[in-house]
Amino acid sequence: MGQYRIMIVEDDSSIAASMKRHLQTWDYEVLLVEDFKHVMDVFFSFEPELVFLDIALPFYNGFYWCGEIRKVSKVPVVFISSMDDNMNIVMAMDMGADDFITKPFDLTVLTAKTNAMLRRTYSYQGRMDVVEYQGVVLHISNGSIHYQGQQKELTKNEFIIMKILMENAGSIVSRDTIIMSLWEDDNFIDDNTLTVNITRIRKKLNELGIPEFIKTKKGIGYMI
Repeated sequence: MGQYRIMIVEDDSSIAASMKRHLQTWDYEVLLVEDFKHVMDVFFSFEPELVFLDIALPFYNGFYWCGEIRKVSKVPVVFISSMDDNMNIVMAMDMGADDFITKPFDLTVLTAKTNAMLRRTYSYQGRMDVVEYQGVVLHISNGSIHYQGQQKELTKNEFIIMKILMENAGSIVSRDTIIMSLWEDDNFIDDNTLTVNITRIRKKLNELGIPEFIKTKKGIGYMI
């Protein structure tokens, strides 16, 4: 299935470890959450494409974290729990879960469900609704940029500029190309306004701890 990122939020370390070992044999990149008080910090930094959530967790339960994830992402969430009475299953679905696997479970069943969930979610719409480069993640849906658990909101123009640059990471994008892209989106800016927007983006990137992310190619344009 390729290098999809899977995050496992499971309090039983032996179950989590066996899940990780098995899924890694399918070439998935798997992260086990160990800090159960700051699950969303891990979520933002790792940017998983599938989340496995137990119900019974320290600090806050899985329903709470599913609700927090749903506030910012449509990533598939699958509950894994021995608490499989109808009330908990209904609660999981109401909170936005995509599936519920009862513990104990067979690892081959886990893999089959994982493969099916990722295929259904990403085969037609591509990967997550993000553009990522060197750990910097641009969210297409809400126009925000994330880096190592921190987030900055972008204006419409800043978002369009960052999207063009990140989609062409490693290549120079001319100032004219950026301006034309903004015009196509009914944002009629001139050369001076572009400079102002680049300066604002750099200020936000600097606050995220990545001051040299956008480089100027004098007389040509910019590149990431």
